[in-house]
Amino acid sequence: MIVKVTRSGGFAGLTRQGELDTSAQADAGRLEAAVRALGGKDLGSGRPQPDRYVYRLEVRDAADVLDTDATHHTIAEQDVDETTAWLLDRVLTA
Repeated sequence: MIVKVTRSGGFAGLTRQGELDTSAQADAGRLEAAVRALGGKDLGSGRPQPDRYVYRLEVRDAADVLDTDATHHTIAEQDVDETTAWLLDRVLTA
């Protein structure tokens, strides 16, 4: 599974991106469980607030090089729970 995170907003309005192939990671099970958990969560309004981050998460199968079946989530910073925060940070620092 390929997970891509784009973080935008904040005080400076800078954009940061990260991408991670979970199959190549020692904690692949935890990463994939965190991604699957997003499907059942109420991710909030997704509406940005002043000076806060907005995360755009894209998940696709590693074999889907054309990105045809990607799943997309938009998560506002105020709606991020502990597991999702770990996932976002893990991908952005990869």
